[in-house]
Amino acid sequence: MKQVILIEDDKEMSTLIGEYLQSYDYPMKAFEKPKEALEYLHAHGEDALIVILDLMLPQMDGFDVCKKIREMSDVPIIISSARGDIGNKIHGFEIGADDYLAKPYEPRELVLRIDALLRRGKSVQSIQKISDFEIDEASMSVRLEDFPIDLTRVEYQILLYLLRNRGKVLSREQIAGAAGLDYDAKERTVDMHISNIRQKIDDDAKHPKYIKSVWGIGYKFEG
Repeated sequence: MKQVILIEDDKEMSTLIGEYLQSYDYPMKAFEKPKEALEYLHAHGEDALIVILDLMLPQMDGFDVCKKIREMSDVPIIISSARGDIGNKIHGFEIGADDYLAKPYEPRELVLRIDALLRRGKSVQSIQKISDFEIDEASMSVRLEDFPIDLTRVEYQILLYLLRNRGKVLSREQIAGAAGLDYDAKERTVDMHISNIRQKIDDDAKHPKYIKSVWGIGYKFEG
C-alpha cells in the first residue's frame, strides 16, 4: 500500500502529522531513526508515496539522508525543518529535495504541498513517447514530432490502441471495441476513422510509414 514516509524524531510532531494526514486519507509510516527509514526504503521503496524529512536527526544529518534517498529512488521529498534560512533551502533543492517547508507550519499547508507534488508527478507520468508520437493521456492529446495533431475522441482512442499494440495485427472488431464503437459488421466505420487519422498524420495509405492495412483482417502500426 502506498503511504507517506515520515522521518522525524520529535514524537509529538510525528503524532500530529500522522493524525492530520490520516484525516485526508494519506496513510503514514513514521521513523525516528533515519537508518531504519533508509533500510525500509531500500527494501520497500515502491510503497513510498512521498517522503517528509526532518533535518535535525540522530545518527545522520538530514541532508545526508536526502542524498541517500535520492541515490536509490525518485520518490518526492519534502524537507520539513526549523532550519528555514535561504542557505539551507537552496542546499536542500540542490541535493534533490522537491519542496522545503520551514517549521513551524500549519499541517494543512503540508497536505497542500503533498497534493501539489503528487499532481505534478501524475502530469509527468501521463506523457509517454511511442515511435514519433508523444501522448498526453491526461489531456487526451497527441503530438507528432512536436506538432499537435487535432484528433476526435474516437480517432484518439484508435491511434492510442494502435500505438500500444505496435507491431501487432489488429482486427477491425478489436479496434472498434477499443474505441467504444458498436461493431456490427460495419467495417467501413473503422476504415473511415483510419483514413482520417492517416490524413492528419500525413501517412500515405499506398506507402504507409505508420499504419499498414492487413488485407482481410484489419491494421497494424509499424512506425
